[in-house]
Amino acid sequence: MLKRKDLLGLYDLSAEEITEILDVAENMKKLLRQGIKKLPHLQGKTATILFYENSTRTRTSFELACKYMGATCINISASTSSVKKGETLIDTGETLDAMKNDFIIMRHSMGGAPKLLAEHVHASVINGGDGMNEHPTQALLDMCTMRERFGRIQGLKVAILGDIAHSRVAKSNLFGLKKLGAEVTMYAPETLIPKGIDRMGAKVCKRREEAVEGADVVMGLRIQLERQQAGNFPSLGEYAHFYGVNREIFSLAKPTAIIMHPGPVNRGVELTGSLIDDNASLILDQVLNGVAVRMAVLFLITQYRNRQN
Repeated sequence: MLKRKDLLGLYDLSAEEITEILDVAENMKKLLRQGIKKLPHLQGKTATILFYENSTRTRTSFELACKYMGATCINISASTSSVKKGETLIDTGETLDAMKNDFIIMRHSMGGAPKLLAEHVHASVINGGDGMNEHPTQALLDMCTMRERFGRIQGLKVAILGDIAHSRVAKSNLFGLKKLGAEVTMYAPETLIPKGIDRMGAKVCKRREEAVEGADVVMGLRIQLERQQAGNFPSLGEYAHFYGVNREIFSLAKPTAIIMHPGPVNRGVELTGSLIDDNASLILDQVLNGVAVRMAVLFLITQYRNRQN
């Protein structure tokens, strides 16, 4: 049973809490597949989506999750808010709190920003991605997709390739997958492997083939040029050739392996276009699972808050 008012990361969640979210998400997806998009679970609740960085999938799926469950949902972009006038994060949060928001769903370029906000507001804070720290709902929807295909997480080999150093998705996936018993291998240029990631449970591979061989899941990560300094690799073309996943590399995975990517994808860089469009690709399944997982998170946090009242 979820035991918290905020969802800030998977580092703090227990295996039981993660499993409960996945179980509820599975039921939410069944409702979505039946075309049921009007549920009473958040009736009378208000959520504000406060994003300091760009987003398509996370922002839209959170907004749909809120609306499908009956909540009033408001979108705020930092670029058009009082942030541009110098308002601090805490002042912005306390302003939203004064308006009796039940949820503040936020994305920020600074790692730890959601935790800082959660310490100053009564509303439940849900982390939609904070700098290079965590992106918990993305990892949850990734695990939901894996479990849906294989029926389990325990014992799976998940190969993660790409810009791991700047990826909050990689870190959240590593935390969640290890707690549920998966093996996680990682491969990237040495300049894009964060120090100490092996001590968190990842097996850092020296060769792309080693990372992918026998994998159940091959996950590409976007090259985050906006967070990088020049010189991490010579060019995108050379990155694709030496570090990207093509059909030859993917053939080393199990015959039943799936391809995943949190999106947006740089076609021909992290993954070849033919793999993105292949039957083994579950990238669009991840998108729908994102709505179901975010519905589950909102529902379970609401249940927790109701128990505290």
